[in-house]
Amino acid sequence: MEQQEFFVRGRHYAAGDPALQAVLASIYGSSERPRCMCVPGGVPMYIANHGFYVVKRMPETGKSHHPGCPSFEPEAGLSGLGELQGEAIIEHAPDQIELRTAFALMRKSGACSPRGPASEDVKQVKASRHAMSLRALLHFLYERAGFNRWYPAMTGRRNWAVIHKYLQDAAEGVLLKGSTLDEKLFVPEPFRVECRDEIADRRRRKLAALTSPESANTFNMGLLVGQYNGSEPTQQGRRIIVKHMPDSPLFIDNKAWTKAERTYGTMLQACEADVEHKPRILMIALVYAKREFVYQVDTLSMMMVTDQWIPLDDLHELPLLESLVQAGRSFIKPLRYDSGPAAGIPSALLLDCLHAPMPMYVLSAFADDRGHAQQERAVRDRGEAAWSWRTQEPMPELPPLARHAHGPARPPTLTGTTP
Repeated sequence: MEQQEFFVRGRHYAAGDPALQAVLASIYGSSERPRCMCVPGGVPMYIANHGFYVVKRMPETGKSHHPGCPSFEPEAGLSGLGELQGEAIIEHAPDQIELRTAFALMRKSGACSPRGPASEDVKQVKASRHAMSLRALLHFLYERAGFNRWYPAMTGRRNWAVIHKYLQDAAEGVLLKGSTLDEKLFVPEPFRVECRDEIADRRRRKLAALTSPESANTFNMGLLVGQYNGSEPTQQGRRIIVKHMPDSPLFIDNKAWTKAERTYGTMLQACEADVEHKPRILMIALVYAKREFVYQVDTLSMMMVTDQWIPLDDLHELPLLESLVQAGRSFIKPLRYDSGPAAGIPSALLLDCLHAPMPMYVLSAFADDRGHAQQERAVRDRGEAAWSWRTQEPMPELPPLARHAHGPARPPTLTGTTP
């Protein structure tokens, strides 16, 4: 399909048609639904109001769309999203999603949970419920914004301004701990020296909610998503530099940073690997104001992305994703969320081959035994329906491109990206 097309009140409208806004306004709030015409007969959609009208996918209809459509959603087992839907990600309505997370948005200094007596009389047993980690939340935002998808028309169109806008848009309508996610989320805007004072003023006003003058031991926390740009030691701990926030670093204590280096050391080293296009690191952090205008990191998680902002689980996936981009292919990068490396999730899901969608597996020679065995099992289970590459061997040819199979002419926006 050249561009997502909708059928409304007897007429066809391209996603970028200026007349679409007026016709969407005329049916917004009614029982009438636009239809996405990516397949014969179309698929019902709903309308969200973000100050302008956006056509989005109805819940549980993702597999009904054409694989090349921005509203297409792969089967749940091909990413870590399926494990969280219905438990950590709850859709109360088409445009209202609630997230349940494994972290709080309030920090109590020096507090600890009291332990009950060993002989406590248990009155009930409650089944455990999945809750999202920080990494899963970053994956959720990234997928909701459409940045784990790639179409040839996206070449040269992704930059921090685009990432900034659509990550913030992706947080709208999402409930988290009694607030909306966009109220708690800060994504630095693109930094420009000539506008540094205005940018700093907007940042301070957004982060003012972190100030908790009513208590010396309780701190409000917010979420910050930015590009990690290095760190350096200080007398009190470590200073973390976030790109586009050069005049406002984050601070983290030495013990926490030691854990971060142990957890993400391989990822940080990958940014200096012997590759032509160096990957980048995105960081999501729970931050609070220990003092006015001094922002401290409580918890953080990191995600590696290519120079085109496509997510990477590890460096061994980079040659495949770059080959797909250079070949002008359309694909989805499935995200793990809270699944481990042994979950058998493919490195890419090709959308434009003869038998789309096709899972693509990269089996690294450096993978641990368990992860390698699970990937091998996934390849065997899918048989000829999957493509695989063992990195100690030359990369096989990519599956042939289906005739007329390509993504939309314009980069997808939030249209149809509601998980």
